[in-house]
Amino acid sequence: MERMTAASVKANETDQQAKLITFDLAQTPLREVNHYLHHGLSGEQQTIRILNPDGIHNIAVGLDAPVEVEIMGHAGYYAAGMNKQATVTVYGNVGTGVAENMMSGRVHVKGFASVSAGASAHGGLLIIDGNASLRCGISLKGGDIVVGGSVGSFAAFMAQAGRLVVCGDAGDALGDSLYEAVIYVRGAIKSLGADAQVEPMSEADYQAVAELLENAGFAYSPQEFKRVASARQLYHWNADAHQEY
Repeated sequence: MERMTAASVKANETDQQAKLITFDLAQTPLREVNHYLHHGLSGEQQTIRILNPDGIHNIAVGLDAPVEVEIMGHAGYYAAGMNKQATVTVYGNVGTGVAENMMSGRVHVKGFASVSAGASAHGGLLIIDGNASLRCGISLKGGDIVVGGSVGSFAAFMAQAGRLVVCGDAGDALGDSLYEAVIYVRGAIKSLGADAQVEPMSEADYQAVAELLENAGFAYSPQEFKRVASARQLYHWNADAHQEY
C-alpha cells in the first residue's frame, strides 16, 4: 500500500483543484459557459461548477461528454436539456423542461421541478428530490425518472417507453394514452388517464423499483409501490367506442 506523505496529500489536493473549473454567471455570459461546455472540455477536467444561476434559462444544454456539472442555485427553462453522457446536478429548483429530450447521463434536481420535466427523454436518469408539476415525463421515450415527492396532472401523458417512479402522490389523468412505458406510484392516485390501469406488481417490477430507488438515493420499500401500465385499448381504432375510452 502506498504511503501518503504530506507532500503527496498536497499534490493530490492541488490536482483536484485543477480539475474543478468555476464559472460565475454574475460575471460571465451564459453563452460563453455553454460554449466552453461544448468545445473546451478536456479529459483532465472532472467538475464544472456554475455559480449564481439565478433562474437563467438553458444552462448546460446539449452536453455530449462525461463531465460533471454543478449548478449552484435555481435554474430556469430547459436546464440540462438534450443531455448526453454528462452528470448535471442542480442545487435548487428548475423551470420548464428540465432534462428535456435527454439521451443518456444523469440529471439530479435537489429541489422542485416545473412542468414537463424529462419530456421526450430517450435514455438516462432524471432524479427530482421534491415535487414535479404537470406533465412530468410527457412523451417519455425510454428514459427513467424518479420523483421523490408528488407529480401533477397528466404525468407520463403519451409515454412510449421508459419508467416513471413517483414516491409521493399522482394528480389527475395519470398515464393518459400510455404506450409501453410503466409508472410506479407509492402514494395516492387522484385519477387514471385514458387506457391506463393499475396492474399487479411482479418480481421483476419490485426489482426494477428497488434498483431505481437505490440509484436515486431513496430508501423506500418497493413493496409500497403500485404499477400503472397501458390497457392497450387505444392501440387500434374502435369505431364503436364513439370517442369514449
